[in-house]
Formats: sequence, C-alpha cells, structure tokens
Amino acid sequence: MKNKALKRLICGLSALLVCFSLFSFKLAPIVQKDTVVNSGFKLKTIIIDPGHGGKPTGTGHFSHGASGSYSTERGVTLAIGLKLQKAIEKELNDVKAVLTRTTEDDVSWERRSEIANENKGNLFISLHCNSLSDRTVREATGHRHGKTVYKSVRVPNRSGKGVLLLVYGTWRGHEEEKAISKSHLEGGESEGDEMNAGLDPNDPESIILINQYKSKFRQGSIHLANLINTEFVETDGRPSEGIREQGVLVLCHSAMPAVLVETGYINNPDDEAYLNSEKGQDEIVSSIIRALKYYKDEVEQVIK
Repeated sequence: MKNKALKRLICGLSALLVCFSLFSFKLAPIVQKDTVVNSGFKLKTIIIDPGHGGKPTGTGHFSHGASGSYSTERGVTLAIGLKLQKAIEKELNDVKAVLTRTTEDDVSWERRSEIANENKGNLFISLHCNSLSDRTVREATGHRHGKTVYKSVRVPNRSGKGVLLLVYGTWRGHEEEKAISKSHLEGGESEGDEMNAGLDPNDPESIILINQYKSKFRQGSIHLANLINTEFVETDGRPSEGIREQGVLVLCHSAMPAVLVETGYINNPDDEAYLNSEKGQDEIVSSIIRALKYYKDEVEQVIK
C-alpha cells in the first residue's frame, strides 16, 4: 500500500518540477486558463524568519546581527516580519503566516528551522539586513628622513546598497536531505506525507522520493527568489546584487523552498533610512506579497 502511495507522490512531485521548469524566471502573464489544471497542492503555511535577535533563548548558534548608525538589524527585521505576517494573512486567501520570533529575544539558527518544519511550512522566508566590513586604508602620518610615513587604519565601508537574495549552497545538500527525511518520511503529517510516515530513509524508493523533494524545493527556492528580486528592481527601483548561493544553516535545514532576503545595507546611511521608514518597510512587504501571489498562482496549477 505504501509503495503505491509513494509512487503516486513521486509522480505528483515530478509534475510540479515540470511546472517550475517551464515557467520563465521573469515576471510575465501566468499561463492561459486553457493550458492548466489544478494540481491539488495548496499553499497553506509560510514561515517568516526575522533574522537575529537580542537576548539568546535556549541552546545553539546565535548572532546579534549588523548595526547601523542608529538602528539594528534585529529591530528592522522584526518590524518588517510583523508587517509581512499581517499582509500575508490579509491578502493571501487561506494562508497562515508563522513567525520564528515575535519579540526582541533571539532564537537559535537550529530552532528557527525546527519551527519551520514543525509547522509544516510550504515556504520559508528569512529576513535580514546586509552590512559591509570596515576597509583597511593607508594614511599619511608625517615625514621622516624626507619620506612620507604611512599607517594602516580601518574605516567604515558604506558603499553597499540595495537588495540581495540567497538560496542554500548545494554543498550542504546532505543536510537538507536529512531535514526532508525527518519531516516528510519519518513522521510527516502534512498533505500527502501521512502515507510516507515510517518509511525507511535508506530504502531505494525513499531515496528517490527524497531527491524529488530536494529538486522541487531547490527549484522553488530559486524561482521565488527571482520573483522577489524582480519586484524589488522593477517595481521599487531598488539596486540589486541578484541571487547567490550561500551555506546558510536555516535555509538548508528547512524542508521546504527557502529564501533569505537581504533587504538593504543597514550601514549605508540611505539604506538605513529607507529600512527604518514606514514607506520603505511597506514597499518591501508589498514587493514580497506580490511575488508570493505569483508563486501561489503558479504552484497551485500544473501545465498540461
């Protein structure tokens, strides 16, 4: 019985992969109505992860994050995260938004991905602010024996500007496989997973299923990142550094499509002002919401 259910789920995952592969990574009209059928998949839960925090709670890895001249990354990401939660539940029908933290207190990197998996999230969006390290420059300090004397000093580097989107680095794929196995095979309770609970992760058919999940989540991550980036650039006129791979723990430990959004450079005065303004935060939230609407429309349909 489980083998038949497993084969049906593999076929379903394959259909979604075809869907992602056929969609352009540029915003365009979705698809004509006569070319799609309903896949049965529904986007139900989105995990919002406001990066960093203040006082650590529990055990694991923590980071206070970056700071600007008057604000902190942890404060900005929480403000945007709370607004994004309200916007998702208002504008995306029947979609629940779960925050990994709702206060200034920090939550470990490990616990953030656990919250995502425990809540059976369909998407994971981690919010952050970027920052550049100080630069080392040489300054003239005087003269000696007719020659200029220099010393090396560190100065703030405020040249960074705009957004950046991150997906997990493929070199950490084995960690995502473990998260997928634990969430979807060993005790899955989300849609379709109840038929897989108790499957042996080392069984050949289970390995095929894990790889199908991993491929689907990978393509979904890249696709969502492209949609968000396009909205930032084409609608808000934000500078963008594009989409990059990075070995981010919370992304590869979350068994779902996952994107990290660097909303701006908090140590750049212009970006810091934007990130702390109502206008800036509302624009960031609106751009993410528009991208999510495109994504939701697409994944809830399958090309014939």
